[in-house]
Amino acid sequence: MENNRRCVVTGLGLVCALGDNTEKCWSAAINGITGIREVTSVDTTDCYANKGAEVSASSAELSDEDYDRSSLLCIKAAGEALADAGYDAERFDNTRVGVIVGNCVGGAASIDKYYTDEIKNDGGKTSDILKMPAAAIANNVAKHFGLDGVTANIVNACAAGTMSLSYACDLIRSGKADAFVAGGSDSFSSLAFSGFHALHALAADACSPFNQSNGITLGEGAGILIIESYEHAVARGAKIYCEVLGSGVSSDAHHITAPRPDGEGQMSAIKRAVKNSGLEFTDVDYINAHGTGTAKNDEAEFLSLHTLFDGNDHVSVSSTKSMTGHCLGAAGSIEAVLTVKAVCEDIIPPTIGYTDEHLEQLKEKAGAIDFVPNTKREKPVDYAVSNSFAFGGNNASIVFSKNEHDIPDNTNKQRVFITGIGELIGKNDSEGKGLRCDITGDDYKEHGIKMAFYRKLDRFSQLQLISGMRALADAGVTVDDTNANDIGIIIGTADGPMTEIVGFQKNTIQQGTANGSAFSFPNTVYNAAGGYFSIFAGIKGYNVTVANSIQAGVQSICYAVDVLHSGEEAVMVASGTDENTDVTHELYSKLGYGLTLGEGSVSLILETEDNANRRNAEKYAEIVGCAMTHKAVEFGTLTGSEDAMKRAVTDACAEAGITPDDISAVCGFKNGHSTVDSIESTILSQLFTKDIPVISIRDEIGEARAAAATRQAAHAAKLLKEDTDGKYQYILAVAAGVGGSYSAVVLKKA
Repeated sequence: MENNRRCVVTGLGLVCALGDNTEKCWSAAINGITGIREVTSVDTTDCYANKGAEVSASSAELSDEDYDRSSLLCIKAAGEALADAGYDAERFDNTRVGVIVGNCVGGAASIDKYYTDEIKNDGGKTSDILKMPAAAIANNVAKHFGLDGVTANIVNACAAGTMSLSYACDLIRSGKADAFVAGGSDSFSSLAFSGFHALHALAADACSPFNQSNGITLGEGAGILIIESYEHAVARGAKIYCEVLGSGVSSDAHHITAPRPDGEGQMSAIKRAVKNSGLEFTDVDYINAHGTGTAKNDEAEFLSLHTLFDGNDHVSVSSTKSMTGHCLGAAGSIEAVLTVKAVCEDIIPPTIGYTDEHLEQLKEKAGAIDFVPNTKREKPVDYAVSNSFAFGGNNASIVFSKNEHDIPDNTNKQRVFITGIGELIGKNDSEGKGLRCDITGDDYKEHGIKMAFYRKLDRFSQLQLISGMRALADAGVTVDDTNANDIGIIIGTADGPMTEIVGFQKNTIQQGTANGSAFSFPNTVYNAAGGYFSIFAGIKGYNVTVANSIQAGVQSICYAVDVLHSGEEAVMVASGTDENTDVTHELYSKLGYGLTLGEGSVSLILETEDNANRRNAEKYAEIVGCAMTHKAVEFGTLTGSEDAMKRAVTDACAEAGITPDDISAVCGFKNGHSTVDSIESTILSQLFTKDIPVISIRDEIGEARAAAATRQAAHAAKLLKEDTDGKYQYILAVAAGVGGSYSAVVLKKA
């Protein structure tokens, strides 16, 4: 096996209800000590449940008012992991060390604080607004530790932590980074507690996965792994915990909150992970199960595990959520840390909470699979799987190995083409509140979207569904059983469903935790839009939502190209989506950016050359270069990040095999913000030796954030397709995100 395919774990960091570092948490987990107690941070008056797994508030590291609690938890775990890995800034190229963090609903504690102050006190503090977005978390970690590599926030709810680890490995294997601070973080919040209470999904007592299965217990925390290329780790003399082999990501395309009863989506993610690891199901020694403790989740996972692993006579399974609680966006990475420890120590933590009566019942349900009840199991663990399944039907699985193992190289260097474009963009000025979309009955009737389905969607999801379906139609892609698993989705967003989040939070503050809305809560998670889209379209492949400020719409294109080149899919939908409602208008107005907000969703269909040719697809343009860069600056600003923009442009051109002087035009920026426009002007003068046309789209659509970013690439693709005079050969689309993240793509005439 070529060493450049190897990814290894060199550092671990963990904070959760079991303890404030990895060793404390591991010791508690293997000894069956629970972190579940009565909730203290949320008012549970009139609630039928009052149990939770909260982190001790005594740590001074968790009281910095400059950051939201989710960021603080992540910074604490990242600090431990970097120290454990022997991180030395002088020996690292910081532009090659990135941060990828999974999260569920962003800065939930700060959202609660801001609107509590607004409703009950003298008004919310403007400083709390920049702590709200999920986009802030990875950026805050990067700033805190001075890391300038690729930065991303994966926001696929309870699968986000595992997806972050998977993406980190993919980027390392593709040569785009040496190492990542990767994992997930989520804080305990009234929003999540009220939401799961409204769904009647909380256990009245401590959760009992694979046992009583009567509900989840919410937790909080952060799990961080330092993942490096093998060569990088060896060159600096790092200790190596274990190898990261393969991973798998899939969609149920079934229901926004419930898993498929037949376990098809779960099994697809596990199958992909095991196959990509070069293993057989009989090789696996341990599975850290999703194991939430709800009846539907446990039943589906029982079925999945029996279907795939009943031929394995030595596999053990446990749910550490029985002790840590369900930590949402951090769950997968917390469980990954514990799984790595299991591989290193040859000890499997138990699933606790079984009585003698329960043990008898378990025998019937478990069959030959060892579910490790109550007491740890000491046995060789050479290969271990960690599973995460989420709202929206998003599934992720990852495999860790004690030793080096040959893994298949499925990567390809096929050319990638844009074959479809779908747009829904705001064009009408609404009472001085920016540009908003007119969504009419014709928009959803166009694709047979029934009102019964459409009414379930929040505005963010409506925008995404319409643009996604328009893009599929424009490309002539029909989703059916023959290709559903070969199509994936990447959605980029700056703010996600902030309107739904704020509405739910205000209701919780005013009406009490016990009176949340079961109808609106599922729409508060960032990945709901991708979930609804996959359900309606029937897409069962890769499905990730990335929140990384304004530039996320171009980052989604870069991410989608990476997935195509990894060999995981043949077709990808890459989207940028953001809404402009009274909520977003108010928040941006208070930040004082002076922008004219817009909204919308733009989706592109990207295909490998073989797939496009097989379908005789009409091609808009070829994507020949992609780059994602970062400079660690304060979230909310770009000042000081000019070098990252320059790197984004030069790296994208280098991948395309050209120089900046080969670019015919630039689509990007010019959003009316003085700092953004100044940086653009400076970089253009430094990079290009000739005058180059800069095409602005924001004069027409306003600052539609991620939607505007994706539309830059869409507009470039249209220009290239329509150019009959040879005016354009290569067009650059580049976008910036507050916090110092940049993405760039180079498009070429098809």
